[in-house]
Amino acid sequence: MRYELLGPLRVVEGSHCLSTSTRKVEMVLSVLLIRADQVVSLDQLMTEIWGEDLPRRATAALHVYISQLRKFLKVPRSVHSPIETRAPGYVLHKGDDDIDSQEFPRLVDEGRAFLREQQYHEAVLRFERALALWRGPVLGYGGKGTAANGPIIEGFSTWLAETRLECQEMLAECRLQLGRHREAVGMLYALIAENPMREAFYRQLMLALYRSERQADALKVYQSVRRTLKDELGLEPGRPLQDLQRAILAGDKDLMVPPLVLSGR
Repeated sequence: MRYELLGPLRVVEGSHCLSTSTRKVEMVLSVLLIRADQVVSLDQLMTEIWGEDLPRRATAALHVYISQLRKFLKVPRSVHSPIETRAPGYVLHKGDDDIDSQEFPRLVDEGRAFLREQQYHEAVLRFERALALWRGPVLGYGGKGTAANGPIIEGFSTWLAETRLECQEMLAECRLQLGRHREAVGMLYALIAENPMREAFYRQLMLALYRSERQADALKVYQSVRRTLKDELGLEPGRPLQDLQRAILAGDKDLMVPPLVLSGR
């Protein structure tokens, strides 16, 4: 069995994709998967479902959701449920099942290690595999800032969203190191549209455009980020962006060659 959280929650069993039809049951399953192999207390589960506004029979309702969830996860020919009652709450045993939200950070860590060793081809493969796991916002809840999320789901969604951004940034860096700057341009424009305050993406896009013989476009990107930061935060771009702008204005030829080529690797 495979649990997928990097998008709307679904359970994959063989060739079948299953999803719960009840939002509260889905939230219970989400929290138990986020804390797989760890006990989640009744209080934590109720806070995720109802926040501070608990209904009168919240505990009884939660027991019903757990019962429904056990039936939903029942595997043919198996007498055991992955959900165990253990004081002060419940634990979902992962066993041999897969969870995509555990696979994703593992692949990112592997890619990061290859990047540190300047093995850029291997790093790209890991980062691309990691990003391919995503089907939409975490659990389909819209990610960070969704009011319906409790503290466990909210913290989990925020962590994964930040890790995804880091992964995208490292992937772009690898492509630049490998001289695949034209390939990186479209990706970086899209990332900037989604994350207009992340200066690293502007720096990477400026470099990719300059190496693609689009010096004017690279300088327009600098003016764009400068306006955005000025209007939104009253700030000037950071030193790395300012230094890159000056180097592009000066026609620095060293910028045209990826460091990978300069080092002879």
